[in-house]
Amino acid sequence: MSKPTPMMAQYLKIKSQYQDTLLFFRLGDFYEMFYDDAIEASRVLEITLTRRDAKKDPIPMCGVPYHSAAGYIEKLISKGYKVAICEQMEDPTQTKGMVRREVVQVITPGTVMDQKGMDEKSNNYILSFIKENGEYHLSYCDVTTGELKVTSFEDESTLMNEITTIHPNEIIVNKTLHDNLYKQIQLITETITVIDSYESRDYEVIKGTSNAQTMALTYLLNYIHDNGKRDMPHIEDVVVYRALDYMKMDFYAKRNLELTESIRLKSKKGTLLWLMDDTKTPMGARRLKQWIDRPLINPHDIKERLDAVEQLVNGFIERDELRSYLNMVYDIERLVGRVSYGNVNAKDLVQLNYSIKQIPFIKEIIERLDSNSVERFKALEPLLELEALLEDSLVEDPPLSIKEGGIFKQGYHEKLDEYKDASTNGKQWLAELQLKERQRTGVKSLKVSFNKVFGYYIEITKANLQHIDTDALGYQRKQTLSNAERYITEELKEKEAIILGAEDKAIELEYQLFLELRQKVKTFTEQLQYQAKLLAEIDCLQSFAEIAQKYHYTRPVFSEDKTLSLKASRHPVVERVMDHNDYVPNDCYLNQEEFIYLITGPNMSGKSTYMRQIAIISIMAQMGAYVPADYAQLPIFDQIFTRIGAADDLVSGKSTFMVEMLEAEKAMVGATEDSLIIFDEIGRGTSTFDGLALAQSMIEYVHHHTKAKTLFSTHYHELTHLDETLTGLKNIHVAAKEYQGELIFLHKVKEGAVDQSYGIHVAKLTDLPDEIIERANTILQELERNSRPEKQRDAYEQPSFQLFEETKPSEIENKIKSMDIMNMTPIEALTKLQEIQNQIK
Repeated sequence: MSKPTPMMAQYLKIKSQYQDTLLFFRLGDFYEMFYDDAIEASRVLEITLTRRDAKKDPIPMCGVPYHSAAGYIEKLISKGYKVAICEQMEDPTQTKGMVRREVVQVITPGTVMDQKGMDEKSNNYILSFIKENGEYHLSYCDVTTGELKVTSFEDESTLMNEITTIHPNEIIVNKTLHDNLYKQIQLITETITVIDSYESRDYEVIKGTSNAQTMALTYLLNYIHDNGKRDMPHIEDVVVYRALDYMKMDFYAKRNLELTESIRLKSKKGTLLWLMDDTKTPMGARRLKQWIDRPLINPHDIKERLDAVEQLVNGFIERDELRSYLNMVYDIERLVGRVSYGNVNAKDLVQLNYSIKQIPFIKEIIERLDSNSVERFKALEPLLELEALLEDSLVEDPPLSIKEGGIFKQGYHEKLDEYKDASTNGKQWLAELQLKERQRTGVKSLKVSFNKVFGYYIEITKANLQHIDTDALGYQRKQTLSNAERYITEELKEKEAIILGAEDKAIELEYQLFLELRQKVKTFTEQLQYQAKLLAEIDCLQSFAEIAQKYHYTRPVFSEDKTLSLKASRHPVVERVMDHNDYVPNDCYLNQEEFIYLITGPNMSGKSTYMRQIAIISIMAQMGAYVPADYAQLPIFDQIFTRIGAADDLVSGKSTFMVEMLEAEKAMVGATEDSLIIFDEIGRGTSTFDGLALAQSMIEYVHHHTKAKTLFSTHYHELTHLDETLTGLKNIHVAAKEYQGELIFLHKVKEGAVDQSYGIHVAKLTDLPDEIIERANTILQELERNSRPEKQRDAYEQPSFQLFEETKPSEIENKIKSMDIMNMTPIEALTKLQEIQNQIK
């Protein structure tokens, strides 16, 4: 390999410091990439891959124009790449030898500040965690808004729950993770950066945290500041929180309940977030998502929100006015971030001014509500000084660029007005000159024009030149075209110097004035962030009130004796997707004496919907929202556990049944008397008897030990006898009716159990061939007659339930009877069952 050129040597030196990034290396009007960076970028960006020094040692190379680089960078960031921007730090025309270049910014998925392509309704979090002295310490930040939080906990399951809830775009860790944890985290966030070195720095925003939390925060803030290459005064004082202060839901619960993302389409539509988002500002939309992810468990905090929502439900005139003013508020949080970061433009500041102008009107409406529940929102304060500053300085519709002038109003700055006046008067003089020269020459098509290369000139077509004595007129030839000649005069030269000088000076002065204005606006950062938080909460609460009135929701009450009582409750999302009038509401009543519902009924009858709606209503209530029911009395749940559906965990190599058992174990071990458990068809991933035995064992364990409120749906009708021995269990079913061989779903929950699943009736609703349906009916009749030989019965695995038949006890039965089931964990029970099954085989 030949010795690299000085330029390539410079590139290789800089690249060695940023090996995990794609280096955008500025060469003139392009950002160039070389070697592996070029190969990777050309593939992802679908741009041409070329070669440098093709004759000697060809170097892969590709590039993008610097003026349109933002779109390419955005695409790379969205795919999890990091991009280092290397700029020319000297003017090439004024420099002898190699131009000095430096990386001025590293853009990563978690530190990107540009709003283009960013979902305004979602936070853009970057997260860091460390493990010290057996505890995890986790911190996260949204660089675009300045939000900064930290928490500590002991177990890995809480770590995964927090990462799932926060859903960061990037994660920073201080050591390599073990394979299983790395794979789990990578399913949530692809961009994971390991930083081995630790540099202690003092950050004012993290004062008062524990030593380990300070370390986790420092890892995070070092990374943010080192990549941004600048101070970020908009990052707020850290908020220390506890995961235990909110209702706990793991990844599976949030997925199964479709809180923020639908299972099938992985989209917002069809989720609780989709239903409840009637916010008017991006700040409110982001806050709403946070509230859904973290329902409250403090009764006082829940009541405070509900009181405010009630005020807004009753004050529909005030609510309507609030919505109209909030609709005129831009994203103050991210505008402040852009001011702090230094990438704000004049249009952004006009939007900021327009937003703060709405605060006095919103404050006046809040004060009219006159209730303690909205007392803290009276802390809204008009920012009159900032409003005056922006109002007096900026034109109504400024350009996007801050380096081309046209930003400031007449009268804002005396010297700027002088330059603009000279430029304006000069242009008026040019218009008058054109008229005068047309009269002097008699050429009506004569033009006085300008271009950036030749400046101002007088242009006359060649057809008209034969009638003019240009020398006598004092014209000096400046440029020859194919069909015209361009001239300059001494008088025009003088005016050109005045006009161009004034324009250049005005543009330069406007740029400096804008930088000064930006610094002045930056001093209002803390006030703006506080006002933005209040506006975001008001927006959420008015959204709760709006949907409560629109969809006829009711205010929930909370019981001290752990009673759950719902009258005519509905699934809020399902009833919106289907015709509201077609939705069948249902009741639910659970208390300390009767806390388990065993739910039977055919597939598609609505068992899953019924169970989910109980959970979703509980979540909505603890968010401080009204709920879809005629009456709702609820306990405050500390956790919600779900086991719904079947899915392999291919990454960890776990089968559907193993995933099911692991999820069941979380509920069995983690649930308390204050928890809600939803189990849909436990045990279907294994043989009939295994599944049946496990299902019964889990129900009994919940009944005897956990005592959590539990909704347990099953097709094992043999379990319905448990109400005879378990006093806390009640059989209910979702009704269906057979009419002339067809199955009619009534979707009504009634007391008692059903004795069949109507599986073949449901199959008939599909396009299965008639031959299969008819044959299935024949087989079913044979099974129900229970007249088959034992071998045939085993083949179908659907005999009448004979496990507890009164016959002479076998060795296996004696072994089962000797087991101390009440003191076994679910996993121990599973192990024993495996031993018994092996013995039978």
